[in-house]
Amino acid sequence: MPLGERYAGDKSESRYCGVEVEFDDEVTSLLSSNLHGGFDFVLLPLMNPKYRPSLLSDEDRRSHALPFAGSDLVLSPAQWSSHVVGRISSWIDLDSEDEILREDSAIVLKQEISWASHLSLQACVLPTPKGVSFANYAKCVNQILQCVGGMQLWLRIPLHVSMESSGAEGPDFEVDPWELWNSFRTLCEHHSQLSVAIDILPSLPTAASVGRWFGEPVKAAIMSTTTFLTNSRGYPCLSKRHQNLATAFFHHSIQLVVSGKPVHQPPTLVSGSNSENHDGTRHPLKSYLDYVAYLYQKMEPLPDQERFELGYRDYLQSPLQPLMDNLEAQTYETFEKDTVKYIQYQRAVAKALIDRVSDEHASTVTTVLMVVGAGRGPLVRASLQAAEETGRKLRIYAVEKNPNAVVTLHNLVKMEGWEKNVTIISSDMRSWNATEKADILVSELLGSFGDNELSPECLDGAQRFLKEDAISIPSSYTSFIQPVTASKLYNDIKTYKDLAHFETPYVVKLHRVARFSHTQPVFTFTHPTRSAEPSNERYKKLSFDIPRETGSALIHGFAGYFDATLYKDVHLGIEPSTATPNMFSWFPIFFPLRTPVYIKPGTPLELHFWRCCGSTKVWYEWCVSSPSPSPIHNTNGRSYWVGL
Repeated sequence: MPLGERYAGDKSESRYCGVEVEFDDEVTSLLSSNLHGGFDFVLLPLMNPKYRPSLLSDEDRRSHALPFAGSDLVLSPAQWSSHVVGRISSWIDLDSEDEILREDSAIVLKQEISWASHLSLQACVLPTPKGVSFANYAKCVNQILQCVGGMQLWLRIPLHVSMESSGAEGPDFEVDPWELWNSFRTLCEHHSQLSVAIDILPSLPTAASVGRWFGEPVKAAIMSTTTFLTNSRGYPCLSKRHQNLATAFFHHSIQLVVSGKPVHQPPTLVSGSNSENHDGTRHPLKSYLDYVAYLYQKMEPLPDQERFELGYRDYLQSPLQPLMDNLEAQTYETFEKDTVKYIQYQRAVAKALIDRVSDEHASTVTTVLMVVGAGRGPLVRASLQAAEETGRKLRIYAVEKNPNAVVTLHNLVKMEGWEKNVTIISSDMRSWNATEKADILVSELLGSFGDNELSPECLDGAQRFLKEDAISIPSSYTSFIQPVTASKLYNDIKTYKDLAHFETPYVVKLHRVARFSHTQPVFTFTHPTRSAEPSNERYKKLSFDIPRETGSALIHGFAGYFDATLYKDVHLGIEPSTATPNMFSWFPIFFPLRTPVYIKPGTPLELHFWRCCGSTKVWYEWCVSSPSPSPIHNTNGRSYWVGL
């Protein structure tokens, strides 16, 4: 039974809670009792833990069935697939110095994975590596991943920091569990079907250290009953830090699994309550499940904007090519629904009109305003509303190169009765010869990285028909960037198996990412520019410091944002610390790295970024120089460019 519903149509995977069980031949009754007890799936050992291939004679190997938990016939294929996650035997040790144990482990691992695949299980949990050296374990898993079909393998990793002995005479040293995971997935070539199941125990590392995991492919969090505290009524509860962690797991669609024997004795419920199984018994872990459900249900419902964006989370999209391509009606409609953006533009135009024309001249002076890249008219409407609000007279030129949008503009002007105030120009702003000069120039040419949709080039071309003291809205914009772990994005790009996709920036609603440093400014453009021969080429070297308490990290790429000053104190942007609330026109941009960069705590990460301009295109190049150099990405715009 799902934990709850945060909003109508809630389909988050984190709604489903599992329970870890012991080996049992009676799979049917085991599953039934746990499902009736309120859990949605079981984490089930697939094979009798006493089984060892080396203890069987040759005749036994040929004639005896393997000691799996029940036949495949005891459950339907749908039940196996929907309600069972396999748990590989925890005793296996493929890097043991004991040759017999090592060989038994290899045999059993393959047998259990083969059986799980036969049952059509969606996932199996692999046991935690026994030490810090596990190359043979990873090698066997990597071989399995090449032919396992669609099944996921979840490597079980403890979240807390443990101690490892370095030998009889050497001191103990700390083992960072993330390092175990990173080494293992590197040995397995970052395979997309290798994920993580985190063990949550009473002790937790720092919040910064935990934050790394949200950029990793964590599928489940296994929470031991010993992690729970006891409240004043005798029921299990979690510490504030564990509560926050569970909530973060829910936000990132990570399923919780309750594990262990009950260690709390809550008051006995009245017989016949709806929390009982069909046989009148109450599941021994029901009070833990109830608390997990309580945490899920007390979360704030997703805002409408977040619900709208659910389908775009971690979905790679190529940035628009607004000069090369004409936008479709559906694209215009999506952007036009962003009322917050146009309210900001209206505020900026209103302030500019008041500064431009004093109250005593409001009835006699007409301000010439040009909307360049007018689209289907939302900025025209916002400008006219600003004029009405301030009592200023306005003459508007709406310049648009897309002939299809021009048709809509003509109909809009006629329908709204704007013929006396609005003149439509069907032309590229860079080639149009204006009949008079403008007081105010308004545009919405910004991309997710500010200048990545060629706003500088377009506005430079339009600057010739501005008055000397004219105002540009926006007046300036700055791009920002920060390093991120984004395992899902990296694996999605890797599926293309070519260089070009790793040298292409993507617009993406970032969700399963870990951010390790504050954003830093990259390029700033100001309009109108006062330079006689402006150059829009740029170069910036940036250094990011990863906090020591974070631990080591793997950087898959860089998240880009922008912040724009429309006019004076009216701004617009998606840079996280100053982002305009409830605005959805722009998602961040992601610049991938061909090879992820491993960085140790306290080591600076140096990034070099270029904006390059040619006669027909503009492109970005980027590389990392420290702690280890990467190739320069997208040299000469060979993989990605924006056409002029």
